[in-house]
Amino acid sequence: MIKNYYTLVAVVCLLVNSLYAQDTYKRNASADVEHYIFNLTLNDKNNEILGESLVRVNLENVKDTFSLDLIAKSGKYGMEVTDVSEGANKANYKYINNKILIIPSLQGTETRTYKIQYHGIAEKGMVIDTTKYGQRSFFGDNWPNLARHWLPSVDHPYDKATVEFRVTAPAHYDVVATGKKVEESNLGNGFKLTSYSEPAPVAMKVMTIGVTKFATVFLGEVDDIEVSAWVYPENRLEGFSDFDEATKILHYFIEEIGPYSYAKLANMQAKTAWGGLENAGTIAYNERSITGKNKIQGLMAHEIAHQWFGNSATENSWNHVWLSEGFATYFTILYQENVLGNEKRKEELIQDRNQVIAYYKKNPSPVIDNTIKDPKKVLNKNTYQKGGWVLNMLRHKLGNDIFWKGIQVYYKTYKDSNVMTADFRKVMEDVSGEDLKDFFEQWLFVKGYPEIKWNWKYKNGKVIISLEQMQKHHVFNFPLEFGVLIGDKIKLETVQMNAKKATFEIETNAKPVDLVIDPEVWLLFEEKK
Repeated sequence: MIKNYYTLVAVVCLLVNSLYAQDTYKRNASADVEHYIFNLTLNDKNNEILGESLVRVNLENVKDTFSLDLIAKSGKYGMEVTDVSEGANKANYKYINNKILIIPSLQGTETRTYKIQYHGIAEKGMVIDTTKYGQRSFFGDNWPNLARHWLPSVDHPYDKATVEFRVTAPAHYDVVATGKKVEESNLGNGFKLTSYSEPAPVAMKVMTIGVTKFATVFLGEVDDIEVSAWVYPENRLEGFSDFDEATKILHYFIEEIGPYSYAKLANMQAKTAWGGLENAGTIAYNERSITGKNKIQGLMAHEIAHQWFGNSATENSWNHVWLSEGFATYFTILYQENVLGNEKRKEELIQDRNQVIAYYKKNPSPVIDNTIKDPKKVLNKNTYQKGGWVLNMLRHKLGNDIFWKGIQVYYKTYKDSNVMTADFRKVMEDVSGEDLKDFFEQWLFVKGYPEIKWNWKYKNGKVIISLEQMQKHHVFNFPLEFGVLIGDKIKLETVQMNAKKATFEIETNAKPVDLVIDPEVWLLFEEKK
């Protein structure tokens, strides 16, 4: 996800003691939703949603009750539940504190389907508004936990399920949603039914629908995955041009990471609060981003990378969202490096490093910050840019081939499921044969980065480098490259810094013209004068 369109260039620019540590969301750990069917009726007379949801739940471990999140009506906004049934019978339920509390009968099969009938106006999550061209529109915008405003669900990424959207809307609208289109039927009363089905499990945060007047184009297929663009008719040519690179990006990530999980890849111009939102297989791009100037390569790469990281391999706790945002940030850079070369990688990482430093001066905190209670606040320069930087340093530490092998094994292991930082670390340790405890600890669970003061001199055929870490809270352990410039040639030398102060000697055949610190941009640090 990209938080703000006007900062897109800049953006794409202690391990936890238990699996759920510090995740403040109260989980329905005993109930597992397997499948949702969301029957939704939309209209042009008002903003009320008429809903009928079928929720198939595995009750094997349920002892007493389980609950579904749904914001209740309060004033103008919220939902009224008119009926809940278990199979053919009325369910035993209560609707209190924005939760539908259901007491299963627990007789017979361990898997039950519950039907929830409800209606109301969503304050958040479902954006009913006009496009920038004045056309009425309906867009799901669930991240991080806003699905509960319009969809009865377990609204947390730890519980993923397959989904069907069956949308009844005025016939003059086009409808796109999570999944592959399985039906489009004119109902003969001025309304049209459009249905989509997604066979891969999806977290609520990245389910969506888009309903408005669209111009659509088929952009191609990659490994039998249909790639398309859905844009406002007024932006038809600009949108088709801007999204043209989506097939190349999809192909790169499939080749480098592994199979794509979802039924399609639709790129949708939308009324979203974000610059881009990585909805599974149906990505929303802020309506302002479509210009026809082909300037959204980084944005597309970021949101498409999320289909692997965040959508398929999904963080099991909000405080580990770097597994989503940090990965999408760095894999955008990897795509750009592949297309534009190593200088582009370095350019993007220098920008990101500057942002991490500026953020830290005002918000001295680690990437995995267990003091954060609000899911929206986990989005910051730490989880995006610093998280990306951690992957850049890990790649340098392990080597390119081992890094990519580890990424492929990690994705294969956690495809369509949930993951924590400790899981990622274990995979990378297994693949590399290295103990990465200290690396993960200092870069993810310790705040800050090395603040380095340094100088050098030449004496008796040796370059003598003096280093000092100026930060007070922690002594980092890291390799640091220097470019030794002799004549018009530069030679790379690496020192291992693991102390507050240290001196290193490098033998040379002649006095260097200059020394360049971290010339290939592999270390997150701040240079102090």
